[in-house]
Amino acid sequence: MELEHRPVLLEPAVDALLLPGFGDKRAGRGRQGAEAGRRDGIYVDGTFGRGGHSRALLARLAPTARLVVFDKDPVAIGAARALAAADRRVAVVHGGFGGMQAALAGMGISGIDGLMLDLGVSSPQIDDAGRGFSFMREGPLDMRMDTSRGPTVAQWLAQAGVDEMREVIAGYGEERFAFQIAKAIAARRAERPLLTTLDLAELVAGAVRTREKGQHPATRTFQALRIYINRELEELAHALEAALNLLHPGGRLAVISFHSLEDRMVKQCIAAASRPAAALARLPLRESELPQPVLRALGRVLPGEPEVQANPRARSSVLRAAERTDAALPEGGAARFVPRQLLPGASDPGTNRRRAKWDA
Repeated sequence: MELEHRPVLLEPAVDALLLPGFGDKRAGRGRQGAEAGRRDGIYVDGTFGRGGHSRALLARLAPTARLVVFDKDPVAIGAARALAAADRRVAVVHGGFGGMQAALAGMGISGIDGLMLDLGVSSPQIDDAGRGFSFMREGPLDMRMDTSRGPTVAQWLAQAGVDEMREVIAGYGEERFAFQIAKAIAARRAERPLLTTLDLAELVAGAVRTREKGQHPATRTFQALRIYINRELEELAHALEAALNLLHPGGRLAVISFHSLEDRMVKQCIAAASRPAAALARLPLRESELPQPVLRALGRVLPGEPEVQANPRARSSVLRAAERTDAALPEGGAARFVPRQLLPGASDPGTNRRRAKWDA
């Protein structure tokens, strides 16, 4: 049975791609602006999910527009292909959004007019116990977005060292009891393997001494393992770099984040690309010698109370938007604007090789 998914910040995300006055407080975001929005062009939904954002965007695009959708999840790809069969404007890529630049190049696309990313786990994924994302439901300890490839969390936990587990849980989950949790996992697997979500959730609950009110003790650990096993921050870094390379002048970026690590990366990228001269403020340079902004920040949008009441999972979401300027990328390219907030020394979950340290 397909479980219901409610897209978060649906209208603001589409507005961020289409409304000429989005982010201008004087202009507001009335529905009259929606009618004036750019409707033609090539757009990308990097996280199709169950297609809520894509369908809302398609409703405001011209018949000549194109929409390329990406997803790792085979179930989501099935839904995307059904939509593509009904709407010839849609093209589907089974893969992560981190590889979008190469995938689009393979389709003959070298520039786009808008990119939308919803970085949250969809409700059907969370509510399907068989996917292993929820610490509230008994299921296999999997957590892969793409169930057709890569190691599961259970497989990684079975061989990872204590220090490596501690780095991942502390770095990606911001969990202050990471060392205690890692030691508890190592002690437990010496007796019998950790195979289910409730096994892990109960183990973590026993190792975490205190927790914020209303938060399950395993919340941060499950977040960390999901981010790590799916290489989510690496994917996001590649996607932000691709956005700067691909967006036409006036093209828009809209990213919905749900936790501080990914939101910080998006925020810092937009800030660096919209104010590149700030890093050189103390140098004796003429204004003409300063780098020009390649993005214009359009601000952020938080969910209103009615949306949070209707969909509690929207509570932690934040939408950030930006617009590409006509300035050329500086020497060093788009990569210079993308923060590399990844763990030094953590191994690749698929190969168990040590990752090179990324620049801060």
